[in-house]
Amino acid sequence: MEPTQTALIVPIPEAEEAVGRFRASLDRAASWGVPAHVTVLYPFLPPQQINEQNLAALRDTIAGIPRFDVALTHVDWFGDAVVWLAPQPDRPFRDLTGAVWRRFPEAPPYAGAHSDVVPHLTIGHDAGRPVLSHAADTVAEHLPIKAAIDRVRLIAGTPDVSPWRTVCEFPLGAPAPAVGTGFQALSA
Repeated sequence: MEPTQTALIVPIPEAEEAVGRFRASLDRAASWGVPAHVTVLYPFLPPQQINEQNLAALRDTIAGIPRFDVALTHVDWFGDAVVWLAPQPDRPFRDLTGAVWRRFPEAPPYAGAHSDVVPHLTIGHDAGRPVLSHAADTVAEHLPIKAAIDRVRLIAGTPDVSPWRTVCEFPLGAPAPAVGTGFQALSA
């Protein structure tokens, strides 16, 4: 079956050990083959619009955001229905989402359903509170989880029907210079 949707994600394999078993039963995206991740933009463009021009625009946009380190520091909730891990800092994820959305305004995050797109790594959703609380408590024992973020992955698939596959990956730009590095070099 041909894919009907695309998404931009930042895979965080370092989280798989902590969240994998819970995502397998509590996050339907895991059953589609989507790894533990923070979403940059979903849904992105329809698959038929993924062409060389749009891929080049994505590559340029994503390369404009520096690589960064992150720690998944605590468990949080959206109401009683979704339990997730909070990345710190979250600003680089917000910058990624904003940059891609500005470049592709026809693809607002979550189709415009939320006024604030909160970067998060989903542990589980739409199960009873006791089940989600158990997952939250167990995952919390593994925190913090540190990761080096250096790329964004474009994936395509059909929700609840076919596995999602990687279309391509885009490297982030060079890391931001350390504060004071330029001054020290000039004064040496």
